[in-house]
Amino acid sequence: MLKQYKGSADAGAAVPALTEMPGISQAQQETLRMHTFIPPVANPGKTFLIPWAEKIGKDSGGRIKIQPFWAMQLGGKAPQLLDQARDGVVDIVWALPGFTPGRMPRVEPFELPFVHKDALSSTLALQDFQEKHLGPDLKDYQPLLLHVHDGFLFQTKTPIQKMSDLKGQKLRAASRGGVWLLEALGATGVGLPLPQIPQALSKGVIDGVTLPYEIAPAVKTPELVSHFSTLAGSQPRLGTNVFTFLMNKDSYDSLPPDLRKVIDDNSGRNIAQAAGQNWRDIETPGRKVVEAQAKNKFYVIPEGEVAKMKAAAEPVFQRWYAEVAKAGIDGPALVSDARALVDKYAK
Repeated sequence: MLKQYKGSADAGAAVPALTEMPGISQAQQETLRMHTFIPPVANPGKTFLIPWAEKIGKDSGGRIKIQPFWAMQLGGKAPQLLDQARDGVVDIVWALPGFTPGRMPRVEPFELPFVHKDALSSTLALQDFQEKHLGPDLKDYQPLLLHVHDGFLFQTKTPIQKMSDLKGQKLRAASRGGVWLLEALGATGVGLPLPQIPQALSKGVIDGVTLPYEIAPAVKTPELVSHFSTLAGSQPRLGTNVFTFLMNKDSYDSLPPDLRKVIDDNSGRNIAQAAGQNWRDIETPGRKVVEAQAKNKFYVIPEGEVAKMKAAAEPVFQRWYAEVAKAGIDGPALVSDARALVDKYAK
């Protein structure tokens, strides 16, 4: 089912199968290798990927075994995960399209400034948006879920309490829309995959990051920065990132119909509500870890400054429209639909 990948041949040897059922012979089992860039201790692994894998095992009566490989154990770098799933190097990936700018341009409206409101409404909106618009971007995969986190905030070495505080700051973002936003606000945007953050902060390559609270412990920002800023008003986060949970098409098609149904029953709309709520919920324990460091300080940027940020961000949309127009994509129409769908599901 899988092509050989020239990575660490023994990478998965110490990783136990998540689901083993006594009495099920090896010939009756389908083993699906799942690859991602986060460590298993990160909240998305603990609260979503591992429970999802366990449920697949249970619902299949042990006939599907999800074998996880964390933190790029099978080799390659985080931006290569989409290729690994498409090419059959692995069966399943959980990946950020934003690591390869322009790779899935039609998902990017949700990553543009101030479109997103919260993880639940944006994740539910993405299900409608996927059906209407994302066929070209997802044609090489069997999509399991598109979702977002609850949105990013400033996590920095020096305080960010107003827009002018961003001038001269070097801040990490995960997508080109995030980088462009930081530049529009007066900072220098630096695109970096998540695993590179601790070293970049330690060496002064960047002065801070735009991330949610839930992932902060996994990249050591509670220890490496001291100031955490959200926004006042109805959109307390600058934006979000779209995550893709994708399966190799051949791996999916080769399953017998009853096992494909197990996958389908645990994909898309069937799990979107729970996934969106999960990403809302895991912000709380993430913030508690940050709060446990006495040195850390918290700020809410006032609405007047947020209004300045929104005005400054408008050119980001024009830049994105011009970029995707080169591929024949109607950017304004996609952004209009994304906003309308977010509003439809926002509470």
